[in-house]
Amino acid sequence: MSFALHPQLAADTIHVTDLKLCRVLLMNNSNFPWLLLVPMRENLREIFDLNSEDYALAMEEIRTVAIKFSEFTKADKMNVAALGNMVPQLHIHIIARFKNDAAWPNPVWNCGVAGKVYEIEKAESLIRELRSIF
Repeated sequence: MSFALHPQLAADTIHVTDLKLCRVLLMNNSNFPWLLLVPMRENLREIFDLNSEDYALAMEEIRTVAIKFSEFTKADKMNVAALGNMVPQLHIHIIARFKNDAAWPNPVWNCGVAGKVYEIEKAESLIRELRSIF
């Protein structure tokens, strides 16, 4: 069985890179610097569905990406969450938060701020920069 990204994740994100276990995606919402990590394994819904080896690797990749993304964005706070209420495929959100962002201090979900897709040139530039740090 080969890895397939859930169609909703594919529609909402831009591919950044693949790590050893996780695919790194940029949420196409320029209101918030927001990455997703998706373990490239089939039939995962919950983080505890990962086998022990993959779980340890996922935790390390989440930690590494969060640290590098925090340094890159100079965020005031990093939000890391695996919710999956809308999309059943296991994915981990890593969101750089700022005291002056549109949702602060509330969650970014349903905050009343419509998602604003990246302009093509900005997205391409950001993807190049992100690839250089991961």
